[in-house]
Amino acid sequence: MSCYLNIKGKLHDISHPQVMGILNVTPDSFFADSRIMDEESFTRRVQQIRDEGAAMIDIGAVSTRPGSRPAAVEEEFERLSWSLPLVRGIWPEAIISVDTFRPEVARKVIEDYGADIINDISGGCPEMTDVVSSLHVPYILTQPDFRLMGESLEMLHERGVADVILDPGFGFAGSTEKDFQMLSRLSALVDVLSCPVLVGVSRKSMIKNTLGVSTEDALTGTICLNTIALLKGASILRVHDVREAAQCIRLCSKLA
Repeated sequence: MSCYLNIKGKLHDISHPQVMGILNVTPDSFFADSRIMDEESFTRRVQQIRDEGAAMIDIGAVSTRPGSRPAAVEEEFERLSWSLPLVRGIWPEAIISVDTFRPEVARKVIEDYGADIINDISGGCPEMTDVVSSLHVPYILTQPDFRLMGESLEMLHERGVADVILDPGFGFAGSTEKDFQMLSRLSALVDVLSCPVLVGVSRKSMIKNTLGVSTEDALTGTICLNTIALLKGASILRVHDVREAAQCIRLCSKLA
């Protein structure tokens, strides 16, 4: 299936799956190795994500894991104000996604720092929808309820959001069983809704709870589930471990 995203007026082909590397400028993200709070470490991490094969980078300045206590909006702004210009300086061609649920933050990072995509866990609140629609940027819709996905997608299109990437919200569904049910139905989701699907299972609880391992020991499980997701039609893998995800894509492409 041909699939393109309009990034600042240019069509970006994601018919061949892409890797989105995670970089968190937060002190409390669930995976400690993804937490970067100084410019030197940030620079090294951006370079690593680029060199290991990602096309996209997802910057988070406030933890959105279930049960977390979000940082104040001023603190989120401050973290993004130094980190986003650094990404552009290090990796000018990167497609930059910003992980935020706050419409005022989304507007600022698009207008002031040239963010390309907004990654939002709120499920398409009207205020956020207005921002991404008026500024013409792709929007990652997090919707862990299979029954509501079609309705949410239709609502976004009606409000003028042309490019929607669907994230089934692994880790937000409420249970490991529901997460695996969603993964098992992923190909049907791709076929029915006809929009690109982002899968973010990297080192998450569905792996840890099933295998009885720590976050640090969840890489093998992540590789396994990413491979399944690719075979079921995922367009984007959002990951902490870029090299391994890029290798999964390369191997799975041989089956086409």
